[in-house]
Amino acid sequence: MTYCISKEFHFSASHQLDGLPGDHPCGRLHGHNYVVSMELSALTDELDDVGFVRDYGDLRDFKVWLDDEVDHQHLNKVVGDRNPTAENLARWLFERWRGRYPELVAVRVAETPKTWAEYRR
Repeated sequence: MTYCISKEFHFSASHQLDGLPGDHPCGRLHGHNYVVSMELSALTDELDDVGFVRDYGDLRDFKVWLDDEVDHQHLNKVVGDRNPTAENLARWLFERWRGRYPELVAVRVAETPKTWAEYRR
């Protein structure tokens, strides 16, 4: 048996996607109210003594970092050499936080209520 938990986080930021045709709207500077969902999982015998995959309160470090380092920033500057697509943001967040949360199996990034990308281990 596998247990999965998820927690949702929010931030606002701007970005501009490179490599698109000149008339593509995402090539222009624009912003989103992003929603990030982190999914963590554990096998039955890997639950902690309380019965948690991980205490949701432990994800506070991610929320603080997101608020301090990503919220209301220009993502082209924050993510370094990656084009800040939703797909690349999901992978960037996963790779950055997997060491802190070994139970992390997926990160989902939504730019709108109808569009999202997911990076899964």
